[in-house]
Amino acid sequence: MRGLLIAFEGLDQSGKQTQAERLRDRVVASGRLVRLLSFPAYDTPIGAEISQALRGSRDWAADVMQLLYIANRYEAKPRIEEALAQGVILICDRYVASSVAYGDAQGLDSSWLVEVQRHLPQPDLTILLDIAPDVSARRKADGRDKFERDLMLLGRVRDSYLRQAAAQGWARVDADRDRDVVAADIHRLVSPRL
Repeated sequence: MRGLLIAFEGLDQSGKQTQAERLRDRVVASGRLVRLLSFPAYDTPIGAEISQALRGSRDWAADVMQLLYIANRYEAKPRIEEALAQGVILICDRYVASSVAYGDAQGLDSSWLVEVQRHLPQPDLTILLDIAPDVSARRKADGRDKFERDLMLLGRVRDSYLRQAAAQGWARVDADRDRDVVAADIHRLVSPRL
């Protein structure tokens, strides 16, 4: 049985990590093998470069940053393909749509960002955890990186996510609600696919 690739997308503080972990626990309880992935993966050389840029130690242009994010996912491609072939359910905290959303919000060509990622395994299900930028800021007031502090940028990112969700048939979940309610909605979306 082939595995399943589920991607959680959304603004920072939308609950992607929390909901990915909750979904993992439910899927494990059903007897399936599950692995969590999170992008960027800071434990790789490219991930370390991304971390430097987000902390302000590097000043890369928007296209270079997105290419770093994309290369970081390509670093994981062999592991993703192997896990899917072994029937593992992969749950990603951010995946290909993040580069499209953030790149689009910074004036990059979204079709280019899609094209450069077409050789990555594509998600079987993308779940957009939708919150407004002011909710993101309220949930994390301190320690925000340079993208998290720019509410105008986050508004454009959200708009891009919503356009992608509508065009590609993603599941959009209102994440400005109680975590348990959000988790229950996600379980209802995923369980028929298991």
